[in-house]
Amino acid sequence: MRDFEIGIIGGTGGMGRWFADFLHDEGYKVCVSGRRSGPGMEEMAERCRVVVVSVPITVTISVIKQISPYMREKSLLMDLTSLKVESVKTMMENSVSEVIGCHPLFGPQVKDIRGLHIVLCPARADKWRTWLNELFEKRGALVLETTPEQHDAIMAVVQGLTHLNTIAMGLVLGKMGVKISALEAFTTPMLQSKLDVVEKVFCHNPRLYAEILNLNPGIIKVIHYYEEILAELKDTILKKDIELLVKTIEEHAQILFDKS
Repeated sequence: MRDFEIGIIGGTGGMGRWFADFLHDEGYKVCVSGRRSGPGMEEMAERCRVVVVSVPITVTISVIKQISPYMREKSLLMDLTSLKVESVKTMMENSVSEVIGCHPLFGPQVKDIRGLHIVLCPARADKWRTWLNELFEKRGALVLETTPEQHDAIMAVVQGLTHLNTIAMGLVLGKMGVKISALEAFTTPMLQSKLDVVEKVFCHNPRLYAEILNLNPGIIKVIHYYEEILAELKDTILKKDIELLVKTIEEHAQILFDKS
């Protein structure tokens, strides 16, 4: 057993539960609190040298403000949310502890993190930075360090554009009155993979994806380009201009894939 305890606020479900299990497998004693269970903020900070905030995006800032005043100078406060600018800023302003923003780029269903990506945003992290990197790299994860600003800008594309496209697809199908079951006999492997994602977003945790789309300021630029491209595609298709569409795709392929 490791010689210090790690606390997880929101560790009874989702990524908090995943991280608790991960740490337990690594030999750490883990203290977990949920909405109606576990120690209070002051006790959590007193008992644990590392405290992890893993709650929905909409309440992350509130929870950070509650725990921050109790954190000690040589301890570590970190979060697992998918947006980093405001969470890291709030941890820095309200605590004297070290601060690292952390975003595992996978869901809680994952058992093996080998080859998967984890983003770290070290803000005040002289003591704990190496420990956290080694914790993940030991299991084969690919750890990237960046700033909160760069992280959120990239997430506007990685999460924002991805989820926007998935939700749009599901809404179009719904507007057309097409049931997924009616497509089963006609699905291609590509369509099936997309329908699987639609089901995940629409049926498992729609609030999570709604929060990601609404709370990242960078999504506005993504939506602007999405509308612009959709309008251009509509115009090209209405004109039945196959050659223009081919040319447009080929030109963008050079940008996307560095083709000369």
